Amino acid sequence: MKGRGLYNFAFFDEGSKREIRRAILKAIAIPGYQVPFASREMPIARGWGTGGLQITLSIIGRGDVLKVIDQGSDESVNAVSIKRLVACTTGVETTEETARASIVQSRHRIPEERLRPGQVLVLQVPIPEPLRFVEPSEYATKRLHAEKEYSGAYLALFEEIIRYGRVSTGADHPVMVNGRYVMAPSPIPRFDNPKLDMPEALILLGAGREKKIYAVPPYTRVASLDFEDHPFAVETLEGRRCRICGSEGVYMDEIVDESARSRSWQCNDTAWCAARARASRAPGGNASGGCV
Repeated sequence: MKGRGLYNFAFFDEGSKREIRRAILKAIAIPGYQVPFASREMPIARGWGTGGLQITLSIIGRGDVLKVIDQGSDESVNAVSIKRLVACTTGVETTEETARASIVQSRHRIPEERLRPGQVLVLQVPIPEPLRFVEPSEYATKRLHAEKEYSGAYLALFEEIIRYGRVSTGADHPVMVNGRYVMAPSPIPRFDNPKLDMPEALILLGAGREKKIYAVPPYTRVASLDFEDHPFAVETLEGRRCRICGSEGVYMDEIVDESARSRSWQCNDTAWCAARARASRAPGGNASGGCV
């Protein structure tokens, strides 16, 4: 089954894809559990999304539509390179519209537009072990997960409260999946953590360098770790309005103009921003959205 050129469809041989799909099935069956897999060599360096890319190449079919984003952008070098590799070895259609995509591969963001049933979100993960910073031993962390001993994760959050008066995690805030496993949600901002709870789409997370795959199946409870007297809270976005499309209540980047000594805000999700801008320009609109 050939893709374009001399490559097998989706780059990998069929045996490799089956092995990765078996790991994915186990990850879906045990939400939040890190499933080891034989991470393959890729034409991109480890640490640049090989885990997510291997998942995408293993599940994609000829009828799929692919969207790839990197920190909210469809046009970054990483997103364009991954999208080009998949498209050139499969011939599948690519898109920048979240609603049209059947597979969305992302680095560090969950799209603003709510994913629907039947879609798959693939997140690239650099460090899949949420206990790595409190316990360096892989053997020890596996035992802690088996015993559901997560006091170290809570202690790390408690130390932040003692030091700063609040939980100061900017990204990759740990979550409890299905009341059983503490999971690293990839370096998404805290703003995106609530989107992991009871998702309608399947969420797959892949770490190529660490050789782990894990998953959040649809309609699975996911709760960010917190304390009763210090509940989890997302970043404060009050008073921020996108300078391009006028959106509010979405994750934004701060744009600083040093020459004018001014600052403004812009939607981090470029596809969302473009869609809202087009809607606002339409009559009666209201924004308040190739191979080589």
